[in-house]
Amino acid sequence: MTEFRLTQISDTHLSRSPRFAKLTENFHRVSEYIDANRPDLVINSGDVSWDGPSSRDDLEYAKGLHAALPVNCRYLPGNHDIGDNPTAVGKPPSHPANEKDRAAFIDVFTEDRWQFEAASWRFIGLNSLIMNTGIPSETEQMDWLTSRLSGGNGKPIALFLHKPLFLQTPEDPETEGTAIRYVPQPVRAKLVEMLGSHDVRLVASGHVHQRRDFTYGRTRHVWAPSTGFIMPERIQPVIGIKETGLVEYRFRPDSFEVFHVRAPGQVIVHMDELFPPKG
Repeated sequence: MTEFRLTQISDTHLSRSPRFAKLTENFHRVSEYIDANRPDLVINSGDVSWDGPSSRDDLEYAKGLHAALPVNCRYLPGNHDIGDNPTAVGKPPSHPANEKDRAAFIDVFTEDRWQFEAASWRFIGLNSLIMNTGIPSETEQMDWLTSRLSGGNGKPIALFLHKPLFLQTPEDPETEGTAIRYVPQPVRAKLVEMLGSHDVRLVASGHVHQRRDFTYGRTRHVWAPSTGFIMPERIQPVIGIKETGLVEYRFRPDSFEVFHVRAPGQVIVHMDELFPPKG
């Protein structure tokens, strides 16, 4: 295979509840676009469901919509799917990521991390929500990642995970307002050190509901926007582009291209449309 065409979608937040019908409509527009363009693979980089820990039906509904796509899909969990990371600052998560909810996600989507090769690249997907939790699967994943990074035989690496590694640099300080937005310390420092010893060309993430594309060192960092909705500035400042959409990639041996796309008919849904502010 001399070219591998990959489409990344993220933060679909799917649920059968009528409250979230606009998010499902946006997913249908994305599905139609994927049907028309037929990439080799679709990756959903997390928050596949609205509330997986409280509603297995959300997970199963989301899986059913993805299963109807005309191409293969791979999935990574987000905080809405299995719970969130503990952080060194700020309030503890209301629902910490745990083995039970991780197992439920795997039961529906078959995996929470993966690795494959195409077009002379090695692709790695990580569960970023178990990082910093201290649960057994965190250690298992780091051991697994070590072997997958070292076993690439010189191939360039594309890494996918739900949370971005950082905003500007790996040393960005954690604050109460930003700690939950990125891979938390101290595991971030360890992960960045591991990645720095290998030819990681791309780190692709979601979570922030903003589109962003920048290069740090030799690695390009791409944030996929939500397919579903954007958040108001009172909750999250503008640090990228607040819009709905998806990201397309074209991988060739030793090179890749990135295309930022909004599917025809896909609209910007504001969170306040889903949860009108009181007063």
